[in-house]
Amino acid sequence: MCIWCSRLFTEKFNMANPLHPVEVFLHPGDYYFAGRYTRISTVLGSCVSMTFWHPQLLVGGMCHYMLPESGREYRASARTASDGRYADMAVAMLLEEMKAVGAPHKEYQVKLFGGGNMFPGVGNSKDAGLGAKNVQAARQLVQQHGFDCVAEHLGDSGHRKVIFEVWSGEVWIWHTQALLIPESVNRSLK
Repeated sequence: MCIWCSRLFTEKFNMANPLHPVEVFLHPGDYYFAGRYTRISTVLGSCVSMTFWHPQLLVGGMCHYMLPESGREYRASARTASDGRYADMAVAMLLEEMKAVGAPHKEYQVKLFGGGNMFPGVGNSKDAGLGAKNVQAARQLVQQHGFDCVAEHLGDSGHRKVIFEVWSGEVWIWHTQALLIPESVNRSLK
């Protein structure tokens, strides 16, 4: 094989770690879509991240949303810009990125992460149900758009660190359980 063909073959089919990947950290409400040589990471509590990866094109993206949906009031308001804090809008923005690439969104593999209960044992915590609602929104969006969900790590308690390597489609997760709050402290919080 000639040097040119060898280099082309290596670039096209080698999914080994790139020497200097672009590192992107997502804050709540952020999303990012990129080609290979990109690593996207975030930290989640009750929020949810969805990764989208095209195995042939080696492109993909991730969102980090905080709330299950934007609501009628938000959509009916004068706001015209999309807002990645909401699941429905974050996925809509990533769908636009996929459309720009030219591959049908149903060819992407989707993975879901997060939706943890950050305050287990605290009965009146608003956050206790938010993680579950975010998980429900992610699963509903996967079904609604016909995505191929190949993995998920959802619910439970605590937080997660998520790292998505676009060149391989691999996602790495570190999950730390939340500490249970003793009943005596729980009573004093009410």
